[in-house]
Amino acid sequence: MKILIINSGSSSIKFQLILMPEQQVLASGMVERIGLEGARIEMKIDDKVFERKLAIENHEKGLEIISQVLLDSESGVLTDASEIDAVGHRVVHGGSAFSKTVVIDKEVKDKIKELFSLAPLHNPHNFKGIEVAEKIFTRAKQIAVFDTAFHQSIPEEAYRYAIPEEFYKRDQIRVYGFHGTSHKYVSQKAISYLGKKESKIITVHLGNGCSITAVENGLSKEHSLGFGPMNGLVMGTRSGDIDQSVIFYMMDELGYSSEKVKKILQQESGMLGLTGYSDLREIESKAEQGDKTCLLALKMNAYRVKKFIGAYTSVMNGLDALVFTAGIGENSPIIRGLICDNMEYLGLNLDHKKNEIRAKELTEIHSDESNVKILIIPTNEEIEIAIQSYQLLSGLI
Repeated sequence: MKILIINSGSSSIKFQLILMPEQQVLASGMVERIGLEGARIEMKIDDKVFERKLAIENHEKGLEIISQVLLDSESGVLTDASEIDAVGHRVVHGGSAFSKTVVIDKEVKDKIKELFSLAPLHNPHNFKGIEVAEKIFTRAKQIAVFDTAFHQSIPEEAYRYAIPEEFYKRDQIRVYGFHGTSHKYVSQKAISYLGKKESKIITVHLGNGCSITAVENGLSKEHSLGFGPMNGLVMGTRSGDIDQSVIFYMMDELGYSSEKVKKILQQESGMLGLTGYSDLREIESKAEQGDKTCLLALKMNAYRVKKFIGAYTSVMNGLDALVFTAGIGENSPIIRGLICDNMEYLGLNLDHKKNEIRAKELTEIHSDESNVKILIIPTNEEIEIAIQSYQLLSGLI
């Protein structure tokens, strides 16, 4: 079964063509700068890279070009668009309506549109990708995989906010959680690796967006992101947890509008706000050269993660494995080292030599004395979307 995975953003479309159940990536790539100057498509097949620069006015044109490139005789991936059996779409927010992967029909599309207000920066673009794919890949089943679905197993005492109940019942204000596709993928890999019937795992997704999840027996039990993807850990440009009083003070005393405060906390805070740099590699380099501001930012980042690890270990009453994933989690020995430093009380003991490894597959980085496994597991959200799409169409879920 050939499944095309679509991750449609505001000005880009990531894609992978995956043969299932073999999980063989036949092609992968990205359309960038849709509607802007310098638009381009890049596709990789094995070690070959195909690149074209051309006008891409909108998402429909972008998906048409993806189809054309896949069908191009030079690439040799497809001979006809009808070879694609399914198109799996990443949809960021499924609200309380979707706790699992679904075949897309009119009812599903209507519900996704209703949820635009909960994820205004993501769901509309995800929806556009669905509409366009329906026109181009007419024979394929369209599948929606929701970032929030994995976290629907979080218990009520964890997902409810201590505010008047009407806001929950009437306005659906609660913890939803995000990055669920990534957390599910790496936690399943960890469970398989541990080979235990029952498991307690903490997955740490560190990229430009960051989150941490307590996964007990394969189910999400606690998660750091909430109603929106702003709270919890310190992120690239997002503040993470902040005292609500600060927001009121910025508006009532400093005169900022709600829109300005939102922009500051979403786009101008986090590591960028602390250091002036958006690239963690630059921050780490400056810190190593003695820049105290950058060193403080790294310590703050790690300190926040440590607090959540302690809390989530308590929630699960134990810990079998700590998993690092995503761009920073997989590639920053400095951040991993700062997080795991002085965590022996939880049974975590990092092997600093192993931690320097640039892992491209599941890798142990704990010492022999560690009671808890510390793992790097590269995430692959596209493969996870393909797995869930295949399982759904094969009647396995």
